[in-house]
Amino acid sequence: MIKLGIMGDFVASNDTHIATNEAFDHAAGKFGKPFQYEWVDTDRIEPEFETIIRSYHGLLIAPGSPYKSMSGVLKIIEYARTHKIPTLGTCGGFQHMIIEFARNVLGITDAEHAETNPYASKLIINPLSCSLKGQRLQIRITDRDSMIYTIMKTHVMTENYYCNFGLNPEYQRQIHEAGFLITGSDLNGEVRVLELNEQFYLATLFVPQVNSGYEKPHPILLALLDAMEHHSNKKVAQGVSN
Repeated sequence: MIKLGIMGDFVASNDTHIATNEAFDHAAGKFGKPFQYEWVDTDRIEPEFETIIRSYHGLLIAPGSPYKSMSGVLKIIEYARTHKIPTLGTCGGFQHMIIEFARNVLGITDAEHAETNPYASKLIINPLSCSLKGQRLQIRITDRDSMIYTIMKTHVMTENYYCNFGLNPEYQRQIHEAGFLITGSDLNGEVRVLELNEQFYLATLFVPQVNSGYEKPHPILLALLDAMEHHSNKKVAQGVSN
């Protein structure tokens, strides 16, 4: 059984959370193999960390920040990045994957998010110049050799946004040059997709779950499930349980 852990604080009235469940139901049907997803409240991550990291073959860092436990989310993101666990972060997940990278790879230990600490000196995530909440906009895939291009097979995609915060442009070059590659941007060059080489580790400011249907599950979600299956098979071949 392939199992996905959704790291986020589920709220039944949150449209992106409802869409997330529906999207993985769509993807499961297309995937055609035993698959299960579970939400994990972020305040459970630290006290149950050892159990959580053994329970899932991949992670979704969910939209819907601020999280109950930012420290828990950053801890599981760091583990996923360093242990090459297939991971997708959307909206708030995108933002926190950037913060984790800034703190632990770039050494900006006081990297912060304007939503939770608006007066911090190192705002890696700051308010967007224009809110994207509720908008559907184009994204340019800027690298033909990227994972996102391989998944989407197009240079231009149109996706749904639910966010008011994004990567501070002052840090774009530094993050890209350190290896968290900017592979998708809006028409003004602001970051919309980042990824790491040699593993499924993808962050999107948009929410692909919203742009998914039963007849046509979103390709990014199917790619995550495929990566999770590959990860599971690799663990079995190595004689290691997840």
